[in-house]
Amino acid sequence: MDVLIHETAVISPSAKIAPSVSIGPYAIIEGNVVIEDDVVIGNHCVITGNTEIGAGCQFFTGAVIGSAPQDKKHVGGKNSFLKIGTKNVFREYVTVNCGTEEGGGQTIIGNRNLFMAYSHVAHDCKIGNDCVIANLGTLAGHVTLEDRAIIGGLSGVHQFVRIGTMSIVGGCSKVVQDVPPYSMCDGDPSKVFGVNIVGLKRGQFEQSTISTLRKAFKILFHSGLSKTHAIEKVQKDLGSTTELEYLIGFIRGSERGVCG
Repeated sequence: MDVLIHETAVISPSAKIAPSVSIGPYAIIEGNVVIEDDVVIGNHCVITGNTEIGAGCQFFTGAVIGSAPQDKKHVGGKNSFLKIGTKNVFREYVTVNCGTEEGGGQTIIGNRNLFMAYSHVAHDCKIGNDCVIANLGTLAGHVTLEDRAIIGGLSGVHQFVRIGTMSIVGGCSKVVQDVPPYSMCDGDPSKVFGVNIVGLKRGQFEQSTISTLRKAFKILFHSGLSKTHAIEKVQKDLGSTTELEYLIGFIRGSERGVCG
């Protein structure tokens, strides 16, 4: 089967493109790009740099993928990479930068993520699986987005922030500290308002697990106790579950501090 390339598309000779890839009008594929099976690239997209794209991804009009980092310290490109997993969707005018040599060299995106229109992923970000970044949501450099996290539209996430698994950040939020797993956060600056109950139910969490997490969040974020004393009380009163241990480990390991 021939590569489905529109006659107006511009393709670098060094690009490696699977036979089932579709490339639309006026798209540009340049650099050492590797594109696997069944990828669909829309009109006027730009795929560049040392970029690897997994099977089944979709790129809508005007997406710019693999471009140089917006970091003044970054001067090279040879050891700067972007790796994208399978079945990700990049809507209109999404921008994703490759990594910096100073920051480890790689921006990494997992599988089945949705990047809505005009969202941005900066250099050296690490994104898990099944995440959503809504319209105009932006991730600064070195942000970590864990599995099934959701970033609301028009929200900005500060560099080096971690967004925990199964958490949701409300629209128009300013996120300058780590967002704990399983949480709902919102505001400027973003604060924890409780457990992401809807997300946990959709994730088929047991009701007993959700109830335990709600109790833990009340102690951790609404009791007025210090972090150390709140964690001690959670462990004493609620025992040990996989979810609680992950939540506590996330909070203890936070370098920027956790949203209040």
